[in-house]
Amino acid sequence: MTLLEYENQIFLEGFHNDGLFITARGLGVDRIFLSYLNVYCDPGSLVLVLNTNSTDEDYLMQQLESQGVQPLPKVITNEFSAADRQKSYLEGGVQFITSRILVVDLLTDRVPVDKVSGILVYKAHKVIESCQEAFILRLYREKNKTGFIKAFSDIPEAFTSGFCHVERIMKNLFVKKLFLWPRFQANVVSCLNKHKVDVVELHLQLTPLMTDCQTALLDLINVCIKELKRCTPAIDMEEISVETAMGRDFDRMVRLQLDPVWHMLSSKTRQLVADLKTLRLVLKYLTQYDCVTFYNLVNSIKTSEKAFGQNTGWLFLDAADSLFVNAKQRVFGNQGSPAKDKEAGKGKKKEKPPLLEETPKWEALKQALDEIQVEIQQMVSSGDLKNPEDCRVLVCAEDDRTCNQLREFLCHGSRELLVRLYKKYLGMRAKSIENEAEFPVPTAKKRQGRQKTTKTAKEKKAGVTLTQMARDAHKEEGEVEEGAVSEAGEEEEEEDFGMFDDDEEEDGKGEEQREKEIMEEGRCGSEVPSKDAYYGLVSGPVTILHPLHGCTDPHGLTKVLLELQPTYVVLYDPDMQFVRQLEVYKASHPKRQLRVYFLLYTGSVEEQRYLTTLRREKEAFEFLIREKATMVIPEERDGKDMDPALQKELDAAEAADSRKGGLPQLAGQRKVIVDMREFRSELPSLIHRRGIGVEPVTIEIGDYILTPDICVERKSVSDLIGSLNSGRLYNQCVAMCRCYKRPVLLIEFDPNKSFSLQGKYPMPNEVNLNETTSRLALLTMHFPQLRILWCPSPYATAEIFEELKMNRPEPVATDAMMMKAGGEAVEWGDQYSHIPMDMVLRMPGVTSKNYRGILAKFENMLAVSQASLDELTTVLGNSVQAKQLYEFFRAKAVPEQAAEKQPMRGKGGRRGAKRKR
Repeated sequence: MTLLEYENQIFLEGFHNDGLFITARGLGVDRIFLSYLNVYCDPGSLVLVLNTNSTDEDYLMQQLESQGVQPLPKVITNEFSAADRQKSYLEGGVQFITSRILVVDLLTDRVPVDKVSGILVYKAHKVIESCQEAFILRLYREKNKTGFIKAFSDIPEAFTSGFCHVERIMKNLFVKKLFLWPRFQANVVSCLNKHKVDVVELHLQLTPLMTDCQTALLDLINVCIKELKRCTPAIDMEEISVETAMGRDFDRMVRLQLDPVWHMLSSKTRQLVADLKTLRLVLKYLTQYDCVTFYNLVNSIKTSEKAFGQNTGWLFLDAADSLFVNAKQRVFGNQGSPAKDKEAGKGKKKEKPPLLEETPKWEALKQALDEIQVEIQQMVSSGDLKNPEDCRVLVCAEDDRTCNQLREFLCHGSRELLVRLYKKYLGMRAKSIENEAEFPVPTAKKRQGRQKTTKTAKEKKAGVTLTQMARDAHKEEGEVEEGAVSEAGEEEEEEDFGMFDDDEEEDGKGEEQREKEIMEEGRCGSEVPSKDAYYGLVSGPVTILHPLHGCTDPHGLTKVLLELQPTYVVLYDPDMQFVRQLEVYKASHPKRQLRVYFLLYTGSVEEQRYLTTLRREKEAFEFLIREKATMVIPEERDGKDMDPALQKELDAAEAADSRKGGLPQLAGQRKVIVDMREFRSELPSLIHRRGIGVEPVTIEIGDYILTPDICVERKSVSDLIGSLNSGRLYNQCVAMCRCYKRPVLLIEFDPNKSFSLQGKYPMPNEVNLNETTSRLALLTMHFPQLRILWCPSPYATAEIFEELKMNRPEPVATDAMMMKAGGEAVEWGDQYSHIPMDMVLRMPGVTSKNYRGILAKFENMLAVSQASLDELTTVLGNSVQAKQLYEFFRAKAVPEQAAEKQPMRGKGGRRGAKRKR
């Protein structure tokens, strides 16, 4: 793979300097990353790759294999034993490894850190101070002062939120230099301008009815946003606007602002958020899909009783009426619904067939493909093109559903597609189709001829070969399960967030369910369903359709572009990243012909969304350029010139409370024993950041051993409820109480989410085993020595651990590993079986403070029952309690009727008197 001029410059800068490289979307950060992998695959060096998932690793491995790179990188997973991993590290080369495994291997010295040449960090925008990758880099830099650290990202917007966000990420990465490569950089512009793409821009106009629907939707969104700002002062007035509501990441922006206070918002505010989600979904349908699908969604919202019962009032505005009327006219025309009663004195005249307004982009797509076919035929006739099969067409649309509709449109035509959808969604429901002749659908003879043409075209050698080749290649790529979505923060897609999960507060969820159902129903008849791509078409040049977003493989579009090497590309929906990829592809293959047809609705939400994406990226780079100019970077930021002990002291001092004077003691003098399974969480990283050593071992009892006496079992709120329901927490508490003097139950909850064990209903007066609070109360009563810690975040937990360890001895890993749930109790622990001990604790006069005397003095319950009052007083140390226990064994059993006649003491006497009355 030959790098472009600016890519070669990025590579050389990174090769000689550690740093964070931020490029614009689509400028080839994967190509640069592949070049580094190619260089470091030599067994003479050991390079670790962080922050990649299985899909990324498969893509990078396939690209390296296609370039003939040997040896290929290794992928270290949990299938490798500790000995195999240690052997693999010594063999060198590039190694992909999960963060959890690498953390444990670094802490247990299985990794020869002094022999590690460096670390490559993928998707660097995700490296925050509490993540495992930051923990790995800190451990690596403590023991290796010469190796390199290079981090890469192509999402500049992710570095602009928060105070000094990019500086904090650079600190977590241990790098001092920041390299910015926007699209408007001079070297990038000059390189891409040398081989410009032949672009044909097709600016389309929305139909008048579509324009009216769009205007009505924008008015409704504007009303809801104004009302949301009025009801919620926590909303940022600048970020939440009609313009930002058009973008894909609007829901994420609302979530970030409202999640911390979501439990404090009124029901109206929550409903406004749900209404905005619904309106944005309708706005997407307007330009993305056909008139029937759009009307079906709008009509379902209008007729929904739930919507009328819970919406915030937008359904009753004039703009909503305009939306419903125009959406209906796009399907039925001015006649209205054809389901009217014909016997109401209007005669037997047949009504007009539905209008079924066609989408303007369909005709533009068909014209573009016809133009491509004519041009290919002219090149063949003139001798410029020997084999027409060498010209391939790639059509890219927004999602898989759009691709399916385009496929059916190109196979059968727009009218037949719309009629089929009409009969499926509307016609059968209203029973409005009485005569098939009302619709100008192709006749059976024409349809048979078209199918014959289809079969003939599919039998062409090139078409069958290329389509089958693409499908086979796609199978070999190892697809993940269909329905997977891209990484958070990378593909800015509409998602369901926690704030919309409550059934009683959510209104948009029903529409999304309908969207999913319509998506499944909208496939092209009974033909083979798609798998993200490779829709072979029936005639003309070999044509492949591929979605831009929502693919099971986020690198699928890049693979198709490299494998297919199309001569023509039709961009049905605008996408900034893919436009950049086409520019890089053309510059990398200057001798190949490439023409791009760019379809765009002028003056539409689609155009505004595309322009807003460009503007936001430009503003993000301008912000980063200003930050880079004013950024203060300490000379020892990279950690290469600082003593490890001093580095630990500084990290611990920064993590500690500023009100506590002085520095804490060195990490070498303090440690916490952590169970291996706990390295899935971020708490071990934060403990180490406070200057406390972390020793990973496999322990059966507890999650964290702070001192020889303190054992901590960590639970999240969901895990706590599940453990209480299953009884697992009881067994864990039994084991902790038997083996440790001070067992601790740590309950962590997210500070950005509402939290309450009680809920919105009042707590019952009596103990109810179905209630979490009752079960937790019974747990504390049964284990009085158990302490419960409530922590709002892992940061607070790490601080509490530091305070609990103060002036206490350090734990020993071998002792913690010897503690078994079914083993012998320690000398101070419970030395008796729990069943008789529980029975003794339930007897009158016996408490948690004196029950040990009973168990030590008497061998069995018979001996206790035969003991004298003086003996019990000596054992219990209290005459009143001894008398209660003494009388308990000597009380006579009285029949129920006799018991009602005899007055009872205490509360029982009052209950008996009341029952008698």
